[in-house]
Amino acid sequence: MEGMGSVKYTELGAFLRSRRERIRPADIGLPAGPRRRVPGLRRDEVAQLAGASVDYYNELERGAGSQPSEQMIAALARALRLSADERDYLYHLADRPVPAPGGAASHVHPGMLDLLSRMPSTPAQVITDLHVTLVQNPLAVALLGDHSRYRGKRAAFAYRWFTEPEARRMYPEADHGAQSRSFVADLRAAAARRDARDTEARSMISSLLDASAEFAALWAEHDVAVRRHDRKRLNHPALGLIEVNCLHLFSEDGRQRLLWFTPAVGTDSSGLLDLLAVVGTEDVATPAP
Repeated sequence: MEGMGSVKYTELGAFLRSRRERIRPADIGLPAGPRRRVPGLRRDEVAQLAGASVDYYNELERGAGSQPSEQMIAALARALRLSADERDYLYHLADRPVPAPGGAASHVHPGMLDLLSRMPSTPAQVITDLHVTLVQNPLAVALLGDHSRYRGKRAAFAYRWFTEPEARRMYPEADHGAQSRSFVADLRAAAARRDARDTEARSMISSLLDASAEFAALWAEHDVAVRRHDRKRLNHPALGLIEVNCLHLFSEDGRQRLLWFTPAVGTDSSGLLDLLAVVGTEDVATPAP
């Protein structure tokens, strides 16, 4: 890692501090508390939200320490509710290239992050139109597994669905055909919405056509349908079969979706979802979208 200490890194620390101080605790669901001494968030709160150590974040604000990774910059941008322009500026100060839209480090719309933070008792996550998971709340990780470790094409669950048999384990086999058709129809709709110069969707579709005969056969049927809601059956490794409704809220450009999961009516899934906070993430080995 490169050392920090230049004027630019000093500016990075000052910028992080200014963005931290403008956020009210209530904006991200934290109690203000009678003994809070700072106008915005504390350093330890930002570190926790970004998944960083407190010591490392303190070094960043001092303009010291090592150069932050692209993943850390993305996490800080989300924790501090940065706008797209502020996020790009943060990458510039850290001497990192601004990532292309659509990947796992994509900027998450602050409004979606705000809604996500207000849903602590419901599994919820933000994904792209190509089914790349951008951020999950703890209950979504407990229900679906941690998606943050995937990079490149594998960051898209739709890609893993057609190329990695393990990705399907959480769904009953009887549901695989319907899920495949839904993914393909939704990807066709996503590709059509994107600019003609966009290469991300075309590259992913081309790779899937080469890698999966199932995908190629379904793609040739030309079905198109935006995935707006689903009823899913999920085989949770600790809790067994859980039936949920998966609801979608779209950003204005359709490139991002907030998904949240509610118990299906007429099932015992409500009690099972309540147990997610107790079970945690330890037993979840196979992710789902």
